Amino acid sequence: MRSLALGLLCMMTPAIASAAVNTPSVASPGVQRAIAAAVQRNRVLYGGRTPVPGVLIGVWDGRGGSYVHGFGYADLATKRPLTAADHFRIGSNTKTFVVAVILQLVDEKKLSLDDPISRFAIGVNVPNAENITIRQLCNMRSGLFEAYDTPQINAMKVLPPTWDPRTIIRWAVQQKPYFAPNKGYHYSNTNYLILGLIIESVTHDGVGDQIRKRLIVPFGLSNTSYPETQAMPDPWARGYGLDKNRNWENVSGQIPVSMTGAAGNMISNMADIKRWITLYVTGKVSAPATHRALMDCIPTGDGNLAFGLALGCSAGWYGYTGGLPGYNTANYYFPATGAFIVAWVTVQNGNPPPGVANRIFHDLARIVTPDNIPFASTGKGL
Repeated sequence: MRSLALGLLCMMTPAIASAAVNTPSVASPGVQRAIAAAVQRNRVLYGGRTPVPGVLIGVWDGRGGSYVHGFGYADLATKRPLTAADHFRIGSNTKTFVVAVILQLVDEKKLSLDDPISRFAIGVNVPNAENITIRQLCNMRSGLFEAYDTPQINAMKVLPPTWDPRTIIRWAVQQKPYFAPNKGYHYSNTNYLILGLIIESVTHDGVGDQIRKRLIVPFGLSNTSYPETQAMPDPWARGYGLDKNRNWENVSGQIPVSMTGAAGNMISNMADIKRWITLYVTGKVSAPATHRALMDCIPTGDGNLAFGLALGCSAGWYGYTGGLPGYNTANYYFPATGAFIVAWVTVQNGNPPPGVANRIFHDLARIVTPDNIPFASTGKGL
């Protein structure tokens, strides 16, 4: 299970805006050829015996130019082409919805970002909870051990179909923390499993129901869901992984949705997620004060990468990435010009770093905003 622990729902943290803006038109045939070439190059780089099965790209320059294209297949067995209508599992992009609910609860004065998590009855004992705040859970500065890298999960050959997040949290907090609260940055899904339980404790409602009532329905995200079962809405892209012979195998339903929960079980399509991330980054989902907290991106110590409250930030680009077996989804907005890039892939492959979706996003941003190149990492392969 180590591949799960290392890859599940992982997000390449991204902020630090640059003043320079140089954005060529995406309507240009030359720019579109460069985008297609970058995608095809990465399909080979991250592929096996054959290229990555499917990549869905959306690039908007903020001035009316756009390029939306599916490369490869949504289903290798039937050879159905990948299209913008296809639904994907969006993994850690779920975290943006969780934080949006948290911020609305702050606006309603039902909790504070600086509340210690010891205040909340979540059904599991977290050591040092009186010194870990909701804000630190949101910005990955709690120091808590990664939920999906515990010895208990790594030892499993087959995953049970049903999970209680308290069990996963309990295993995680038995491990030594990475550091004391607020003394560093470390991406950990444990934080968001706890946030989901805090939402449920405060609202006396399921986290999925709160996301539906507060966000999905009010913002008209009709192709977005917080599923209770493994079923996918049609049309949907199958997810793939490489077998021992480096051939593609279907791994679409490998991870139970109850295992990912508030850390990453949601489903969406390209149009919905573009709308959602734009709303999230531009402050349409909470009050001005909580939006400022959301956008407080703290450098991670790796190149020009920084992290806010469920927000990746790099070189003026803001958004999020999600990954779980078979799916890798990156969505980033550039407020300076209104540019947007979606890079969705039917494979989760992290090698070489920073992983397939983030690498494609990085390469496309180099074309769209050559003076503002995100993910300029000091040690992660770029």
